[in-house]
Amino acid sequence: MTDAAALCQTLRLASPALPIGAYAYSQGLEAAAAKGWAVDEAGARDWIEGLLTHAIARLDLPLLCRLRKALAAHDHAALVYWSHYLRASREARELVDEDRVIGTSLLRLLGDHAYAFEARAEGVPASVPLGFAAASLAWAIPEPSALVAYAWAWLENQVAAALKIVPLGQSAGQRLLSGMVDLVAQVATCAPALGDEELGALAPGFAIACAHHETQYTRIFRS
Repeated sequence: MTDAAALCQTLRLASPALPIGAYAYSQGLEAAAAKGWAVDEAGARDWIEGLLTHAIARLDLPLLCRLRKALAAHDHAALVYWSHYLRASREARELVDEDRVIGTSLLRLLGDHAYAFEARAEGVPASVPLGFAAASLAWAIPEPSALVAYAWAWLENQVAAALKIVPLGQSAGQRLLSGMVDLVAQVATCAPALGDEELGALAPGFAIACAHHETQYTRIFRS
């Protein structure tokens, strides 16, 4: 595959137009706004940066690396282990459901490709990192690009949610994205080097917000 083709596939994987339903979820941001934790541009930036640094960078991205390695090696035992590790690390029911729904949609998009078939094997719970791992292999996307695509897609979805929830204007949204470009590059670069003992999200406020969002009376995002 040429560099241009690999770039196109990476952009495709990170695109909000990918029909997997990620736009329907706020990942606790709606509850955080309702509680007054993220009610302006500065608050939204602190919330999103905190999650990117302490959750996505330390759980989702390194698990994507491990799941991708397991798929590439056809190591079913490792695939099962890391998939269940990820599921056990989700601290709210709505995060488990989001992982299952979006991950299943992404694997369905891959059709009958061998990596998708292997990722749908019995005993392997669907997740977004697993879907990205399978898609990046199926579409010949290098691992560094897949990690950036995952982090950027997550970030863009969070900013889109903030525009509706906080609410913020389009210019504020662009400032948030611009201000986190270097951070996305940093976490994507560091994720593959994390050891097993370093894995795990450390964001208790995020877990609380997601749990509260499950029963929030007025909400526009799925729970």
